[in-house]
Amino acid sequence: MATGKRPAFYALPGTKGWQDYLNLLHVPYTLWHMAYVVLGATIAPTIHLDRLLGTLLAFFLAVGIASHALDELNDRPLGTKIPPYVLVSLAVVSLAGAVALGVVAGILESRWIFAFVAFGGFIVAFYNLGLWHNRFHTDLWFAVSWGAFPVLTSYWVNASRLDVAVVLVAVGCFFLTLAQRTLSTPVRTIRRKALRVEGHIDLANGERLDLDSEKIIMVPERALLLLGTAIVVLAAGLLTFRLQTQ
Repeated sequence: MATGKRPAFYALPGTKGWQDYLNLLHVPYTLWHMAYVVLGATIAPTIHLDRLLGTLLAFFLAVGIASHALDELNDRPLGTKIPPYVLVSLAVVSLAGAVALGVVAGILESRWIFAFVAFGGFIVAFYNLGLWHNRFHTDLWFAVSWGAFPVLTSYWVNASRLDVAVVLVAVGCFFLTLAQRTLSTPVRTIRRKALRVEGHIDLANGERLDLDSEKIIMVPERALLLLGTAIVVLAAGLLTFRLQTQ
């Protein structure tokens, strides 16, 4: 049911042509989760720039395109007019490209990378299509898949092992992703489902603050934008430091 609001604070108005496809990328969130890939690489003993770029491309294809295309195919959260066959094609081609990059990395570097590739392909399909009665479409699996997993994968690609340091960073990104989800879930509900929001806050000094949907979602959305920007800048800064010093 239409609510008259944009489906996301970063969604461009209108549903014609290129706006739909740009909206499909969920750009702030895609950059946020790709920053986790960079963080995983920055704590590796040696950063292999070619491997990092390949991993970034794989996650962009798998998360930025395939995952979001399947999500839109499943229940149209963005309300785009992209035809189903186009969404399926985008998902299949992008996920196949991500898997191919992982297979090449596994052949050239370490067979253990195949395990990361298998999990990545599995979670993209099961999470976004709500398979197996939505057992994997939960906040917990979201944080594991789009928070901890990119860090662990990127570190392994560069170091061919896991250690305590990367596990701690992955746990930190897990909780950061849970925080993202905690902020975004009520916002999405208001933007995409709520027809009317009414209420007020009575202050101790007798003043009454009227509430509406815009006032309620303004603070969490600002926090999401600031957090997303912060993690991208932090990852860029750490990568720059490591490349200058290694």
